Amino acid sequence: MAKRVGIIQSNYIPWRGYFDFIRSVDLFVVYDDVQYSTGTWRNRNQLKMRGGLQWLTVPVHARICRTIDDTPLSEEHGDWRRQHRRLLEASLAPAPHFDDARRLWEAGVAGAHCSISALNVRLISAINEYLGIRTEVVMSRAYGATGAKTARLIDLLSKLGAGTYVSGPSARGYLDEDAFRRHGIRLEYKTYAYEPYPQLWGEFVGTVSVLDLIANVGPRAPEHLSSRTLNAAIA
Repeated sequence: MAKRVGIIQSNYIPWRGYFDFIRSVDLFVVYDDVQYSTGTWRNRNQLKMRGGLQWLTVPVHARICRTIDDTPLSEEHGDWRRQHRRLLEASLAPAPHFDDARRLWEAGVAGAHCSISALNVRLISAINEYLGIRTEVVMSRAYGATGAKTARLIDLLSKLGAGTYVSGPSARGYLDEDAFRRHGIRLEYKTYAYEPYPQLWGEFVGTVSVLDLIANVGPRAPEHLSSRTLNAAIA
């Protein structure tokens, strides 16, 4: 049977939409053999604090043309783990299931990591298990995709036996949709439309790390993962 395949770069403790995306496909590809870019979600995410949103940023050694899975963590700017632990406590300690969120994060950041990709994948795997997500997760580098932009994606999807490619909505501006039609691969754009859940610190903000969802609703978190709207099918 042709598979539904989703492909996204890894993020640091992503928001709930990232896990809805993983859960919605048969095979999820961590697309980390591509160039690392600064100012993205690769090494940072947000928490909601009493005074507003706060970035948690993992320091890395970023260089031009270095891939995400070859971008090492930097230990030259102080103890970022201690800082993130303190911010997690300030944001989420009053939440009823904070211990669940803290344990997941602690397990993910424990030990040495050869790259920001390795750290992200370890955290994502731990969170997937907590959320009951059984989707197979693989690394793009293992498949040796060639080409550029859409051609590279199609080469990868062909090697994976994909019948449907689920893409993030931001790719709509640059994907060659006709190329998917020519190769007989159905194209869908993921939609993200979620109901709010009980949350600390005033007006609801849904784009923060999934650790916020877990801390506030605990084992009921999977009930809050499904988008209210269907994906947009193009090809």
